[in-house]
Amino acid sequence: MPEVIFAGPAGRLEGRYQPSKEKNAPIAMVLHPHPQFGGTMNNKIIYDLFYMFQKRGFTTLRFNFRSIGRSQGQFDHGDGELSDAAAALDWVQSLHPDSKHCWIAGYSFGSWIGMQLLMRRPEIEGFISVSPQPNLYDFSFLAPCPSSGLIIHGTEDRVSTPKDVQPLVDKLHTQKHITITQRQIEGANHFYTDHHDELIESCSEYLDRRLNGELTQPKPKRIR
Repeated sequence: MPEVIFAGPAGRLEGRYQPSKEKNAPIAMVLHPHPQFGGTMNNKIIYDLFYMFQKRGFTTLRFNFRSIGRSQGQFDHGDGELSDAAAALDWVQSLHPDSKHCWIAGYSFGSWIGMQLLMRRPEIEGFISVSPQPNLYDFSFLAPCPSSGLIIHGTEDRVSTPKDVQPLVDKLHTQKHITITQRQIEGANHFYTDHHDELIESCSEYLDRRLNGELTQPKPKRIR
């Protein structure tokens, strides 16, 4: 798994990158939790989501947001980190011009950044949002959400409680032409203590079903 350094908007960004053997394989990018609360690309959930995609033939990238590890720059409260994510996707797409589709997975703060990137990049066809925090971050930009995806969280999360997450899920359920799948991990807290394997298994099952053509709706054809 190559260690990579690539240009970001505030200096270099450090990542881990695994290319697929297939030229036209989809790309998956995995985004880590909050940089100021210990979040890095080596978080175990991020690490295992990375390998979940890699085992299924994706070209896969995870990276440190600005100010973390060898990534340059200063924490920018989400705006800069969104620019980092866009630059990271640009970088991996430049190496794989035949890849037409992309997935985004993010955990906690990373899920907020990933969902914003989703709105800006039409090639993103699926997402996995682990423990989003609509009680802390504004998700009103999802109007409408353009892609089907998974929102997964713990029933004992005290950072973003199920009561906090449910209105976001309910709002997305009303949107046409996408399918939002919600999974709750019984007994899990925000960090999935003692429930890590169950989380990864649930995400893997969802991804496998999507790759088999399930849990989504055909998008309407655009009128030229």
